[in-house]
Amino acid sequence: MTRMDDWVAAACAELDLDPTGVPVPEVLDLARDVAHNVLRPGAPVTAYLLGLAVGRGADPAAAAARLGGLARSWPVELGGAGAAG
Repeated sequence: MTRMDDWVAAACAELDLDPTGVPVPEVLDLARDVAHNVLRPGAPVTAYLLGLAVGRGADPAAAAARLGGLARSWPVELGGAGAAG
């Protein structure tokens, strides 16, 4: 097991969730896309929003892909990639 696997298992146990099928790579990719293309503090907030959507029945990988696409296309005039600060 990796440290990430250990953390996910412990966090799922704490929240009484099933750790199987947790889309760790997709969530990490989403966090990276938001942090690099929108703003850094948006990454954990977006992960929370993804969790809400999944809790309402959204497919985790599909929802992460949609949000990642949104982040990668975030306009420069709204602070997207290539904008200062």
